[in-house]
Amino acid sequence: MDENEKIGAVSFFERPNVQTETIPVAEGVPFGIESVTNPALGIGGAYAAWGKGYNNLELPAFVGQRLGEPLAEADVMNLAELGFVSRHHTPDLTETEHLELELEVGARLLKQAARASGWDPSEVQGVLIGMSAPVSIDYVAQIARRAGIPEKALKVSVHKACDGSMGALNLALNPQLAVAGQVNVAEELAGKKVLVGGIEGLSRFTTHARDKNALQLFGNGAGAIGVVPGENMKLLVGKSTENYDDEGLLQVRMYYPHSKEMVPGRSMLEVSQEASNHIRVAGMMHEPADGLPIVMAGLMGMVKLFVRSGVDIVTEVFNEYSDLMSKLDSDKTIDIGIVHHANYKINLLKGKQLLKAGIEYPMPWLLSDFGNVSAASCMIAFLRQLQSIKPGDHVMFDGFGAGTYYDVMAVSMG
Repeated sequence: MDENEKIGAVSFFERPNVQTETIPVAEGVPFGIESVTNPALGIGGAYAAWGKGYNNLELPAFVGQRLGEPLAEADVMNLAELGFVSRHHTPDLTETEHLELELEVGARLLKQAARASGWDPSEVQGVLIGMSAPVSIDYVAQIARRAGIPEKALKVSVHKACDGSMGALNLALNPQLAVAGQVNVAEELAGKKVLVGGIEGLSRFTTHARDKNALQLFGNGAGAIGVVPGENMKLLVGKSTENYDDEGLLQVRMYYPHSKEMVPGRSMLEVSQEASNHIRVAGMMHEPADGLPIVMAGLMGMVKLFVRSGVDIVTEVFNEYSDLMSKLDSDKTIDIGIVHHANYKINLLKGKQLLKAGIEYPMPWLLSDFGNVSAASCMIAFLRQLQSIKPGDHVMFDGFGAGTYYDVMAVSMG
């Protein structure tokens, strides 16, 4: 990151291929979207942000407005050091306005992602979206309908905090994740045209937050890709796991249906059939006791929460991948790792810990102009790398989020 970026003058809306417009909600909300296509792989997608852009110099005043009092100088984070220089926030809106805004964002994202994949929205047969805090319970069904996707298409809503989009991708690729008595999503979608992504209106979610770190780290973002499971993206090995955050290092309120019961020996994930073609995967969270949306234990708490378990899980999947390559008598290795952008220091430390275990592959930092956008981050990071990926390349996806949830996969491209 150069010195100009550290000052904080870079905005996603300023990228040369971003299409910008104003969504007519309230006094108008700026919206930007960028499409990416790799014809050699047969994969495309789109990613977006909405709301005014705030660089690191402008952000403290905005956070102070949210808090109702100035942000003390001692509380201003060194965000450039964490890899972030800009992010997008919406103004104060009514619930109806938030709903209309995010429905329009989601519909535009799905339409653009389908077209970038060479499809008409009417051809899409599945939509899987990760969301930390959906603006409405039937959000995925509503945006699919508004985008012109057939009602019969399978919809899957995945609520696993920042791991949501990777949980969705794992479900689309891995038939072993099926829950008894429920639709086997991977088997149902094999060979079909599927949109997978993450959509996070985190500015809305943090509107009433009092956590000063959360207010500085998070922003709006969305990304979706078009895949044909088993054809242009093939699962090699993968793992989905959970580990309850007993200490409450990252507490997140559940704004989606969940019994909120912890039963020994039973998964924290609850899978429900919302409709004949709409499945919900909802994860248990350690919720704040005071009704607030989010409470963080600080940056070292995030390192403690994600790095140790994350390294163990990535190591396990990488070793399974290496065993598979040995059985295939192949010297192939991972070409690139797409890792959730919680912050640069977490990913840097993960990389160093993996190196101690003899595991090394490129883990590029690609989202400095978004802030932490939770379940959208891996999709945006993948799209920013997409045009450099070649047929036959192997990609490691590494998703992790509050709860705590992990989805790690090695896939073959094209």
